[in-house]
Amino acid sequence: MESLLLPTLAGAGVMTGAATQRATGLGFALVAAPFLVLVLGARTGVALVNLLSAVLCAIVLLRTWRALEWRRMAWLTVPGLAAVPAGIAVIGALPEPLLLVLVGTLAVGAMLLVQCGEQAATLHGRSGAVTAGAMSGFMNVTAGLGGPMITVHALSEGWDMRRFVATAQAHLLVINCVSVAAKGLPPIGFRELSAATVLVLAGAAAGEWLTSRVDPLLIRRLMIAVALLGGLAAVLRGVLTW
Repeated sequence: MESLLLPTLAGAGVMTGAATQRATGLGFALVAAPFLVLVLGARTGVALVNLLSAVLCAIVLLRTWRALEWRRMAWLTVPGLAAVPAGIAVIGALPEPLLLVLVGTLAVGAMLLVQCGEQAATLHGRSGAVTAGAMSGFMNVTAGLGGPMITVHALSEGWDMRRFVATAQAHLLVINCVSVAAKGLPPIGFRELSAATVLVLAGAAAGEWLTSRVDPLLIRRLMIAVALLGGLAAVLRGVLTW
């Protein structure tokens, strides 16, 4: 039963995450990462999240690049790149069960951060951008979760949604490409990689359709519920296999 259930959940997570990111600008890794690490393990699952996130960010950026703010992107991305080596060191030092717990905990914590980000509003100005960018780079390479800290910064700044979506895609595209280059491609077969890519494309198309037809608040609530479920499941699996 588990051999069928987990891949099905992972596929649903990938497609739902892709749809959410196209509709709202973020959400793919939050939804997909916990389920992919459940199926593939922490290292392979996060590596696949990085690769698929890069593909998805490129797709969304093609639709939104005119709103990209280059200066804001630089203030986020340079610190993010500087934090990647620290994340690589953590991945190399922790055993697989602890990495599962780390990914799940970061997923749950990141979702809570996004939820209270507008109220907390702590990452203002350039110092806030540098902090958010560095944490985004570290969390992206370790857990595939580069978006939440950028979201908290955007909420703290009252960032225009259209410009945020475009700039976040560009930042995450660079960070994910560097993460893939640093860790290598995920060690999975061509068939599995092709299936995951098809699900990302299908999810992006679904998100394009949902954008003008479904209340963004409903999409956000779905993302929160699925991400929390996946994060808690990854933590539980890590604890049980410790």
